[in-house]
Amino acid sequence: MGAAHLARPVRCGACKAPIGPVAEPIEADAAVFDEVLREATAPVLVDFWAEWCGPCRRAAPDVKHTAETMSGRAIVLKVDTEKHPDLAARYRVESIPLFLVLKNGLVVSQQAGAVGHAQMTRWLEAAGA
Repeated sequence: MGAAHLARPVRCGACKAPIGPVAEPIEADAAVFDEVLREATAPVLVDFWAEWCGPCRRAAPDVKHTAETMSGRAIVLKVDTEKHPDLAARYRVESIPLFLVLKNGLVVSQQAGAVGHAQMTRWLEAAGA
């Protein structure tokens, strides 16, 4: 499924069964990240994180919950800064977790530090989700 279709229901090309919008965080490398930013029409929440980061691990359930509840209205990406330092450098990530909300490829909000599901939802709704 192309990035343009991640936030809306589509049908399987083979069997024509309905496929709902993505309802979980997507682990993104540079190629996936760039495709989503280029093609997505919905706001995108990006969680820059690392396995060793305690606050990142504590925020993970809220990130997952946000992906579930905002399914069809927003896309949630997770970028492991250890595996993809190029993406972290692109957005000048100096501390994690770092959350970005992008709309049409542009940063509309950014915050370092763990936040809860309610705040993530507010950011996405403010971006048009």
